[in-house]
Amino acid sequence: MSVFIRLHSADDVVIARAQLMSGASVEGVPVKGLIPPGHKVATRAIQAGQPVRRYNQIIGFASAAIQPGEHVHTHNLNMGSEKGNFERDYAIGQDVKPETPRKHATFMGIQRSDGRVATRNYIGVLSSVNCSATAARAIADHFSKRNNPAALANFPQVDGVVALTHGTGCGMDTEGLGMQLLERTLAGYATHANFWGVVVVGLGCESNQLKTWLAHSSLREGDTLKVFNIQDTGGTRLTVEKGIALIEDMLPRANQVKREPCSAEHITIGLQCGGSDGYSGISANPALGAAVDLLVQHGGTAILSETPEIYGAEHLLTRRAVKPEVAQKLIDRIHWWENYTEINGGEMNNNPSPGNKAGGLTTILEKSLGAVAKGGTSNLQAVYEYAEPVDAHGFVYMDTPGYDPVSATGQVAGGANLICFTTGRGSAYGCAPSPSLKFSTNTALWKKQEEDMDLNCGEIVDNGVSVADMGQRIFDMILKAASGEPTKSEQHGYGQNEFVPWQVGAVM
Repeated sequence: MSVFIRLHSADDVVIARAQLMSGASVEGVPVKGLIPPGHKVATRAIQAGQPVRRYNQIIGFASAAIQPGEHVHTHNLNMGSEKGNFERDYAIGQDVKPETPRKHATFMGIQRSDGRVATRNYIGVLSSVNCSATAARAIADHFSKRNNPAALANFPQVDGVVALTHGTGCGMDTEGLGMQLLERTLAGYATHANFWGVVVVGLGCESNQLKTWLAHSSLREGDTLKVFNIQDTGGTRLTVEKGIALIEDMLPRANQVKREPCSAEHITIGLQCGGSDGYSGISANPALGAAVDLLVQHGGTAILSETPEIYGAEHLLTRRAVKPEVAQKLIDRIHWWENYTEINGGEMNNNPSPGNKAGGLTTILEKSLGAVAKGGTSNLQAVYEYAEPVDAHGFVYMDTPGYDPVSATGQVAGGANLICFTTGRGSAYGCAPSPSLKFSTNTALWKKQEEDMDLNCGEIVDNGVSVADMGQRIFDMILKAASGEPTKSEQHGYGQNEFVPWQVGAVM
């Protein structure tokens, strides 16, 4: 097998399959210096200021003259004088495809009374504000399978009781965007199909008032939703006791659920990548994209997100938009982010992270082109703002930050009942109440962190496994996880600390 990977005949670079030493030959060009695995090697001379292509797309501009065989990275490649804001051809709707014949895979899901289908059966404890987080965690800890295994021993159909707390809820504009996002996120979790019931604990004097939240979210208390405040209950101890009693009342009814065959159209996956490397856009991301295309054929839904990490590749999505207004909404969110980062003294190329760069990614343009591959090739049906309920089927987009926990929190609030997460550096992540599958982009990571990874997509790079075959394996794994098979992150107990609503606006 070749020591390098060429992704497109028009590319200026190839990708090292393994570490390359001086003198090694790449397409007849001698390598100059040490090239780490996953990094780029120039195959032709590139003058300073000229664009550099990978995937036959511009990933940046040469900041110095680059000779054939040289390492191409941060020392000689950047976003250019225009910071990458070169003209992109949005070609709205140009790549929209005819609908393919519907397929009908099934999984063993949990049918809710309102017609929704769950992949897990939890009871949740949410906090309205950081001030009630300790009480919320104490309530859930009473039912911890590690600390108190007897608490759920008689309720085998309940996957657990989890506390999802956060660091905000007060010191914020009660009518501002930050409050709107928090209210929407909490409402999405409070009504999530993977929760049989939810208890929401407030303090009483916070900005995020429970009564106001209920009204704004068109929610009201009932058998599966209980809300109360520490100040009304009489303090922390009484609050914890009350929460425990409410959940003990829910458990017998929550335990009555059973799994039954359900259409894959009820699966909604949130697509994530974290700790990306130079192989992400070659192995795990396109393989996940192939699985997305399969899920869409079976009527399911996949949510691509992380707007700062599709920046520079958004034109690949607008081409697939089924309506001009869908494409325009995505373009508008890109412009919002450009303004948002500017007024906060940053820029879109603050990403990639140091770990991404160590793995071979140089600019946000390069990272984004690989990240978009998670979305496959299906038509783009809709674009949503953060934590909005996803009501379309097929491939959709949700505007979120690139920070994985914040992004996935928005996706789950929107209805994702499963997360698929690719990583090249070894991100530690899990999600509750939705199970999370982790896919390594390279075999070295798989060997090092196999206990954290559910599948090794590095076989595409090392063993010649096709992207289509790996995509089928991922799709089969999605069905199994949705049917109740525990993921690696669930086995480790991840999920409660990864609930991170997007916080915007002034903290006052």
